[in-house]
Amino acid sequence: MNKFRCLALISATALTLMACNPASDAKPAATIAAPLSATAATPAVTNNSSGKIVVYQAFTRLFGNSNTTNQRFGTAAENGVGKFNDINDAALVALKGMGVSHLWLTGVPHHGLVADYSAFGISADDPDVIKGRAGSPYAVKDYYSVNPDLAVDPAKRLDEFKALITRAHQHGIKVIIDIVPNHVARHYESLGKPTDVRDFGADDNTTLEYSKHNNFYYVPGQAFELPDIPAEFTPLGAEAHPLKDGKFAEMPAKWTGNGARAAKPDFNDWYETVKINYGVKPDGSYDFERLPADYANKNHAAHAAFWQGKELPDSWLKFRDITKFWLEMGVDGFRFDMAEMVPVEFWSFLNSSIKLQSPDALLLAEVYQPQLYRDYVQLGKMDYLYDKVGFYDSLKLLMQGKGTSSEVLAKHAEVADIDQHMLKFLENHDEQRIASPEFAGAAEKGKPAMVVSTLVGKAPTLLYFGQEVGEAGALDAGFGKPSRTSIFDYVGVPAHQGWLNGGKYDGGGLTAEQASLRAFYQQLLKFSSEASALKGEFVSLHPLNLTSPGYSEQQLSFARFDDKQQLLVVSNFAEKPVSFNLQLPADLIKTWQLSAAPVVFTDLFSQHQQSTNPAKQHRLTIELPALGSVVLQRQ
Repeated sequence: MNKFRCLALISATALTLMACNPASDAKPAATIAAPLSATAATPAVTNNSSGKIVVYQAFTRLFGNSNTTNQRFGTAAENGVGKFNDINDAALVALKGMGVSHLWLTGVPHHGLVADYSAFGISADDPDVIKGRAGSPYAVKDYYSVNPDLAVDPAKRLDEFKALITRAHQHGIKVIIDIVPNHVARHYESLGKPTDVRDFGADDNTTLEYSKHNNFYYVPGQAFELPDIPAEFTPLGAEAHPLKDGKFAEMPAKWTGNGARAAKPDFNDWYETVKINYGVKPDGSYDFERLPADYANKNHAAHAAFWQGKELPDSWLKFRDITKFWLEMGVDGFRFDMAEMVPVEFWSFLNSSIKLQSPDALLLAEVYQPQLYRDYVQLGKMDYLYDKVGFYDSLKLLMQGKGTSSEVLAKHAEVADIDQHMLKFLENHDEQRIASPEFAGAAEKGKPAMVVSTLVGKAPTLLYFGQEVGEAGALDAGFGKPSRTSIFDYVGVPAHQGWLNGGKYDGGGLTAEQASLRAFYQQLLKFSSEASALKGEFVSLHPLNLTSPGYSEQQLSFARFDDKQQLLVVSNFAEKPVSFNLQLPADLIKTWQLSAAPVVFTDLFSQHQQSTNPAKQHRLTIELPALGSVVLQRQ
């Protein structure tokens, strides 16, 4: 089901985490390490193109699925399931043509699911601790293998994944996957692990609630009990299954993934997962050396050297070995799930290890507490964080007619010092689809927001599959509820399937409106991947233009520039046309050396050219349709 996030202040002395949405894979308030003071940002990933990194998130199970049955809680045979092989050359050519530099494949590591793969030596998962029929991609069962659902031949599943990496690289696209350090599936069992690797929990002292080298936390003397799960969220219904009995054998009970400590977690908790122990004691104190604050200014080699020779919790070493395994396979980076629920010192250790092995690896993390942003970038050595709490939230309100452009720009200014690390997005697997009634109700309302989100900062842009064709996430697939595309069930994605067109990836099944929307996204993102100005300076034009007749808080304007390129960006969030004279600040006129002669600008979208009026401080007449934008490049 959908994920909501309860965002609260950190407690430095507790680990208890609160879930906040019934029947959800909710993102709770994390209680982790106290923030460390830091001031200097670390360099972001190098991009070989002249412009910005563009990350395309494809939910692998759904991306190549052409089946349109969409039965609630349908099996893979009934509803279909996308395979690694479905992400073919045609798909990759189309993505590259959109400016995509990195393909984030969601749901790759083998996670718990209901389907029977015992013929391939894979142990059965208990459906009582599986969310949906297809299972949560964030309840990883085997970190040394891939989801067998995604392979044409499950016996060759790793080979099929490696072939996809090779295809992507041949098209100049890098591949990143999810790593979920905070928790693993309740039934973790690795078949693919190297001979010298032990499973999580295999060597734990289960008589203790906590021990530094235990991988899990325990409730000694108490057996695990399933939460009270409403019948509507039971994927098998009346269907028989040898393990479906309302029980799951676990003695003693482990803490649940979101930090719930009861032997019987609540249905709101992440009951299908168990919390990983990183050397944080139950009282919130730390069983490892703290990282000095001045390491915010040190490089990866210095961070790696700091941890050399220290006795580190076993879980730290296990995840280092896991990331090493995937990097050696050819993966180009990781998206780290709920990074804020894991101590920042661990990230210093892990990310410095990754960067020494693969300096260009892209490291993207979920952190939803703005007071922690700089710590996780500077001390934790993350390349990028979601710019969710602040920029995305304020932009969503503006799209809904509830916010202002000034609020959006204020949130952007709050992270100006780490702007190059703050990844922008409008959709991902956690968030509502723009076209859903619960968000904006129409995909067109995403157009001005996408212009602003893509061009306002230096950090990468993330595009979620289906967003570019206006997918509304309207299906009730089972465990997931409408407004978000389900991550727990086998389902088709209707608008996306129009572009998929049976594996041709040519848009043959799109409506005229969907095709037009995709052309807009393609033009914008391709431009962003090549525009050097987006690595340069930012100047807001908004405060000055609020005094211009016709301009209001429903318009947003700014300039981007470097020594090679000068851009003016103006977007209209109003559902009616607007016309006004765009004013340029005196400092910008001076910096751009605008003289007494008119200056010609060309719009990215229409190719229409217009000149400034030097007699009126180089003002430009701007006429925007409802939800329209101009991206004006100086000639």
